Formats: sequence, structure tokens, C-alpha cells
Amino acid sequence: MTKIIKNVISLLIVALIAILVWELLIPKLSNPFKIKSIESNHSIILKEVKTMGNLELAAYYFNDIVEQKLPRDFLPDPKALLIVYGSASGCIDLTKIGNDDVYTLGDTTYIKLPKPYICHFKIDHSKSKIYDSDYAFMNEELLFGEAFKSAEKKLLQTAQNSNLLKTAEENASKILVPLLEKTSRNPVVVVN
Repeated sequence: MTKIIKNVISLLIVALIAILVWELLIPKLSNPFKIKSIESNHSIILKEVKTMGNLELAAYYFNDIVEQKLPRDFLPDPKALLIVYGSASGCIDLTKIGNDDVYTLGDTTYIKLPKPYICHFKIDHSKSKIYDSDYAFMNEELLFGEAFKSAEKKLLQTAQNSNLLKTAEENASKILVPLLEKTSRNPVVVVN
């Protein structure tokens, strides 16, 4: 009986030592799987310098609710519901104003501005949200990639069909006429 008691006491002592080591030493050791910091190395090379003459005159912001589905023959169709945020801007290219586009009659200066165009359109991925997806396992990249591509095409199409270019043209007169009148000290008229 004393041998059993000695073995139990020895086992209890070993267990107490293990618990003490676990409680006192383990919390002080760092987790070998914990990421301490993120390191990135970049080597950026300037590829091109371009002269820009764009004057951004109007920006429209859009929300698009996208329901994307990838039809399959046998398995359930992967589906996703996204709310996509995007913007489009209307600009005129001031480098396209030639000598014949600016003339003076009497004390009035006339300027013919180039037609506005959509110079920027983009999806804002930081604001866009994926609200729901079904059966997307192993197809997430394709499903969400196609949804964002579709949203980007629709954004451009919506911007082209909206009043964005008309707003840009109106804003060109509102912005440029006062500026040009102050510098030339003559009345300025924008002609189409």
C-alpha cells in the first residue's frame, strides 16, 4: 500500500510541477505561429511621364446592386449578391484647344472648347460589399471577379447614358468663363 501511495504522491508532484511550468513559463514564451509584423519590399521604377491637359468638370457616384450567377449543368448554381460603389468623371482635354479655337471680335473673346468625354470610371472596392453568396465554394474568385467586371461595364454604360457629359459641358462654362474674364479683362463667350 505504501508503494501505491508513493506512486500517487510522485504523480501528484509531477502534475503540480507541470501545472506550475504551464502557468508560469508558457505565457512568457511567444507563440511561434503569431505574425509579429508584415514586411513588404517594393522596387518601383518610373516608367513614363505624361503631360496631362484634362480638366475634370463633373463626377457622378453610383451604387449598383449586382446579382451574379454561374449556371451549371448538374450542381447548384453559385450565386452572389453584391453592392458595388463606383464613380465616373467627365473631362475636357485642354491640350486640344488650337489657335483657331480662340478668337476675338471687338472686345469679346470667343473660345471653342473640345467636347467632354468620360475620362475616369472605376469601382471603389473599399466601399463595395459582398452581402450573400451561395454554393460559391471553390468558385469565389470567378464568381466575384465576373460580378465586378459586369458592374464596371454597367457603370461605364450608365455614365454614358446619364447627363454626365452635359453637366461637364455646363460646368466648363461656369468654371472657365470667370477665370478667363479676370485674366483677359474682356468678356468671354464659350461657343460649341
